[in-house]
Amino acid sequence: MIEILTEILVDNLLLLPFLFPTYLVLEAVEAHAGGALERMLGRARRWGPLVGALSGIVPQCGFSAAAASLFAGGVVTAGTLVAVFLSTSDELIPVLVSSKAPLPLMLKIAGLKILFGLLAGVAVDAFIRKRGAQLPTPHVADLCAHSRCGCTDRKGIIVPALIHTAEIFVFILIVSGLVELAFHFMGEDALKSFILNRPVVGELLAGILGMVPNCAVSVAFAQLYMEGVMSAGALMAGSLAGSGLGLLVLFRTHRKLRDNLCILAAVYAFGVVFGHISGYLF
Repeated sequence: MIEILTEILVDNLLLLPFLFPTYLVLEAVEAHAGGALERMLGRARRWGPLVGALSGIVPQCGFSAAAASLFAGGVVTAGTLVAVFLSTSDELIPVLVSSKAPLPLMLKIAGLKILFGLLAGVAVDAFIRKRGAQLPTPHVADLCAHSRCGCTDRKGIIVPALIHTAEIFVFILIVSGLVELAFHFMGEDALKSFILNRPVVGELLAGILGMVPNCAVSVAFAQLYMEGVMSAGALMAGSLAGSGLGLLVLFRTHRKLRDNLCILAAVYAFGVVFGHISGYLF
């Protein structure tokens, strides 16, 4: 048990290099609202889905968590967030490498996740614009309204960023730790009981399982696929729908439940559809 708890702590500590810089950026945006920094970020948001799809493929939960916080602060669009979530690979690629999976297979998975993330992100932003909605404007104050970060006390940007980071880190540590313990006691055999190697049904179930906020899910998916228990379509559906800790951070930091549920539904729908399509490409 001590080893498990230590592993959970270490895994979550790896998030800190992503979370703290993210909140520094958010605090800087708030401090320079209406200035050059905000205008620069506004121009960059046009390329958000592409940047999000490329950054999400890095095998680390931190990018999805950072993207969720940036979205909650109004710095990135919903399309960018969806692109990051869909392209996030967590531990999938490293586990495939350790399992000596063929290089062409890993490149195909990474390439498809980037492509699907980009397409979905562009589609989401286009849909929002078609409905007459404007690009979000930075509103870090909304985050501060539910935190004791001291932003309004003019403490600079470092102290509030540290407080935001600590609050999110503790929240993630508790929730993801409980999920990790549940997976440990259930074991991989529990996942094998699901029908993950049949068309449509496999993708639908894998998409649901993939949304569990923990990197351990992607590890299990990689192992099940290499054992032949999981189809390629289900693997892609689970990996696309899985955003690591991103959804967890989104629901913790973004207070508009309707927006969160819409993003959740979009990630799942795109994940299942693109996963099913991927089944014909392997």
